[in-house]
Amino acid sequence: MVDAEVMLGLTSRENFQIVSTPDSASVIVLNTCSFIEASKRESIEAILSMAEYKKGNCERLIVTGCLPQRYKADLKVSFPEVDAFVGTGQYGQILEFIAGKREEDFGFTHPKYIHSEHTPRINSQPSHRAYLKLSEGCIKNCAFCIIPKIRGTLRSRTIESLVAEAKQLVTGGVVELNLIAQDLTDYGRDLRNGSDLVALLKALAQVDGLTWMRLLYVYPDEMSDDLLDLIATEPKICKYIDMPVQHINDRMLHLMNRKVSGEQIRERIQTLRKRIPGVSIRSTVIVGYPGETEEEFNQLCGFIEESRFDHLGVFAYSHEEGTASFALPDQLDEKTKERRRNHLMRLQQQISQQVLKSRVGQMVPVLVEDVSEESEFLWKGRHQGQAPDIDGIVLLRSGQLERGKIQSVMLEQAMEYDYIGRVL
Repeated sequence: MVDAEVMLGLTSRENFQIVSTPDSASVIVLNTCSFIEASKRESIEAILSMAEYKKGNCERLIVTGCLPQRYKADLKVSFPEVDAFVGTGQYGQILEFIAGKREEDFGFTHPKYIHSEHTPRINSQPSHRAYLKLSEGCIKNCAFCIIPKIRGTLRSRTIESLVAEAKQLVTGGVVELNLIAQDLTDYGRDLRNGSDLVALLKALAQVDGLTWMRLLYVYPDEMSDDLLDLIATEPKICKYIDMPVQHINDRMLHLMNRKVSGEQIRERIQTLRKRIPGVSIRSTVIVGYPGETEEEFNQLCGFIEESRFDHLGVFAYSHEEGTASFALPDQLDEKTKERRRNHLMRLQQQISQQVLKSRVGQMVPVLVEDVSEESEFLWKGRHQGQAPDIDGIVLLRSGQLERGKIQSVMLEQAMEYDYIGRVL
C-alpha cells in the first residue's frame, strides 16, 4: 500500500492527473501481490481486467510489485499487452517506466530501494490515519514464506527519517499512525548504530499532534522488557499487539523454522496481559501445514480456546514454490486444509463474541471514522483494540461527531465482531 502511495506521489509531482476509473486513464499502473496462491490469482485476474483497457484509452499498462519480481519471465510471455514489469525495488523509478523505459533498463536483482521522508507520497487512507513503513525486507526466513526472496533482506530507515515523515503526515491531518514492517522487532538491526523499535517509539511519541501509534507484526520471540514497559506506559501507543504465532505444536514450529517454542508463545501471551492491562492481541495461524496431523491440529484448536485472542487470522497453508516448505513430504489436500480453516474460524467467531460481550459497559476512547454504510443515522469508529480494515468497528448512534476526532464512548452492545456505542 505504501509503495502505491509513493508511486502516486511521484506521478502527481510531474503534474499527471490521477483519475478514479481505469476507463479514462491513458496510463494504468497495477500494483500486485504474490505472497500466497490466492493473492497471485487475484493479481493475474486484475492484469487480465486492466489489459482490456488497452483496446480503449489506455496507451501504457505497467504492472508493479511482488508478482513481476517473482515471475517476470513468465509474465512477459503470458501478457504481451503489458508494456513494462516493475519489481519491488524499482517503484521509485516509476516515472521512467511511464516515460517509456522498459524493464530491461533496470536490474531485477535483489531489491535495495526504500523510500525516504523526501519522497513524494499521497496518503490513500482517510486523512486522519496513515501507515508508516519502518523497514523493508526480512531476515526471519520462515519456511513457508517467500517474502525475503521478493522483498530482499532487511533495510531499515533511520529514526530521523521516520520522525520527519511522521511530522509531515501529522501536518496533513493524521492523528493515528499504523507502524508496519515484515517484523517490527527487527527494526534497526541493520543500521548498527543503536537504533531499535524502543528508541524509535520514544522519538515518535514526541511528535506534536500524533495521538495514536499502533504496532502491526510484532513477533513473539523478539519482544524485549523495555518494549513491553513502553507500550504499557506511553499513552500514545495503542494497547494493541499484532503477534503472528502460526502454530503451537513444537514439531510444526520447527518445520516452519519459527525460532520459538509453544511454551514460549504461551509465556509471552501471559506476560503481555500481565504487564499491559487491557491489551488487545491479534494473531495469525496456519492450518494444513505439510505433515500436520489431526492431533496437532487439535492442539492448535485447544490453544486458540485457551488464549482467547481478540482477533485471529486463519490461513490455509499455501504451497509456494521457492520456499523451504515447498519440498516437504506429506502435503495435505485442499479439502483437508479448508475443513481445518473453517473449523478454526467458527471457533474464533464464538470466542470473539464472548470477548466483545465481556467489554460491554466499558467507556473507551474511539477514533471517529465516517458515516456508516449501514445507515446515514450511524457513524463508525474504532477503539485502540481495533486496527483499520482487519478488525471490527464501533457503530456510533448519537452525539456530535467529527471525522478524525477521538471521543469517549460507552460500549452498549456487542455483535459478532463489532460494537454499538454511545458518545458521552
